[in-house]
Amino acid sequence: MQITINLPDNFSLTEADLRRELAIALFQQEHITLGSASQLAELHQIEFQRLIASRGICIHYDLEEYQLDVQNLKARGWL
Repeated sequence: MQITINLPDNFSLTEADLRRELAIALFQQEHITLGSASQLAELHQIEFQRLIASRGICIHYDLEEYQLDVQNLKARGWL
């Protein structure tokens, strides 16, 4: 899916910043998994975990999410 958003000219966040903030918000609200949030933020899962930990956000992680993340990592050749 592609979404276009028009922002004011004086908007100071980069695309990478916006992706990270959206990923954090969606993950924190339990709309997406840790793996999906990492992908949206374009960060390795460990980097994303460090980012959310730096903000005091706990990981809500169950067996189903773990299995999905393992599948995603295998599909990307990371495991």
